Amino acid sequence: MSILVLADLHEGQLAGATAHVVAAAHAIGGDIDVLIAGEGVQAAPDAAAKLDGVNKVRVADNAVYAHQLAEPMGALLVELVGDYTHVLASASTTGKNVLPRLAALKDVSQLSDVIAVESADTFKRSIYAGNAIATVKSDDTLKVLTVRTTAFDAVGDSGSATVEAVDVVIENTQSSFVKEELAQSDRPELGGAKVVISGGRGMGNGDNFKLLNGIADKLGAAVGASRAVVDAGFVPNDMQVGQTGKIVAPDLYIAVGISGAIQHLAGMKDSKVIVAINKDDEAPIFQVADYGLVGDLFEILPELESKL
Repeated sequence: MSILVLADLHEGQLAGATAHVVAAAHAIGGDIDVLIAGEGVQAAPDAAAKLDGVNKVRVADNAVYAHQLAEPMGALLVELVGDYTHVLASASTTGKNVLPRLAALKDVSQLSDVIAVESADTFKRSIYAGNAIATVKSDDTLKVLTVRTTAFDAVGDSGSATVEAVDVVIENTQSSFVKEELAQSDRPELGGAKVVISGGRGMGNGDNFKLLNGIADKLGAAVGASRAVVDAGFVPNDMQVGQTGKIVAPDLYIAVGISGAIQHLAGMKDSKVIVAINKDDEAPIFQVADYGLVGDLFEILPELESKL
């Protein structure tokens, strides 16, 4: 078996999610290659070559792959996958955008949000917002998977893979990049933070999120939010944690004023330690919390910050 992993990039650098996808490839078994496609990605191949278990890093560095648009990326993968049995990518915006196009062009099924590998053709994925786990077997000759990175521990960086250039250049007349708006923050990126503190409807309004900011600064944490808060306009949608937001699995997750709807739990229940602060002692969040504190968050948060 041979596996091609589509690397995640962030501003031309290799994103941490790639190491988790390589771990999923390890669980499948076989030779593992990593594809880096973008523009001005000179630093990323060296980082990918150090990932444990990677056999070869293939680099497609061309302006047509800038921003990793689905149309040229899908066509590039079609050109490269002839010798592979599996193609993997993270269940990120890029992976969810590119791999379905590859699957359609190759006339195979896609397996999305894989959380465990049973064998080379059998995988587990969560359904119904994490309420059930489906075990799926694929008979396709090419298996196309997006991987939930929080379900796999990242591989180490002591490898020494070879690096080769890919000369395939796709003519893309179907789409063009218009613009992007990036949220700027001095705090860790929400998806990769080791500590996350999130606020829910109990925060009352957006101004009250400053109570979370002080704690986040002391803990080096990212700040998240429930969908109800985002829908109410309290905070921007890039802070949303949940089934339709970001999936996180930090070492510590602090849920403040969050009742614990199943859609939110689907986005954070893999966290190693969960702390819940809520005035309702019957809130569903307490069913998954390792530690629970029942009380008024407007009294608890200032005291917690002072203790820290």
